[in-house]
Amino acid sequence: MRYQPIIGSLGYILSKDRKDVLMVHRLYKENDDHHGKYNGLGGKMEKDEDIATCMTREIEEESGLKVKAMKLRGTVNWTNFGQHGEDWLGFIFLITEYEGEEYKASKEGPLEWVPIEKLFCLHMWEGDRYFLPLVFDNDERLFHGFMPYKNHRPENWRYTRN
Repeated sequence: MRYQPIIGSLGYILSKDRKDVLMVHRLYKENDDHHGKYNGLGGKMEKDEDIATCMTREIEEESGLKVKAMKLRGTVNWTNFGQHGEDWLGFIFLITEYEGEEYKASKEGPLEWVPIEKLFCLHMWEGDRYFLPLVFDNDERLFHGFMPYKNHRPENWRYTRN
């Protein structure tokens, strides 16, 4: 069977002092797989764009911020994810420079600056707890992870770095 994942971007915006990260608290959409959870910003890649353009577009649409510098930290292949059991290939970015003032909320929910050390206290996807340490660590190598889901929970997690 041919593998045809949904391709998406997921970005974590660091505050100017690099102590906080901008998160969306997904409260606004009905029937949202993410409802009630905190998440980074991002979304599906459009057919006429590359993944970096997707990330900068999504950040501007959801936060009002214009990306000036970002770094690809890695990729995650999520299979059987969400209520429809979709396959996703996500490109995970760390946004380190931007301009503008962030919105108070996106169409999905309020935006909140969260101290990085308190990030894991938030209600988020269980699987995010596996790859988020790799986003914020000091290892410059990219990570590439695989996380199959079963019954809305990660069944496994493995990654490589290069």
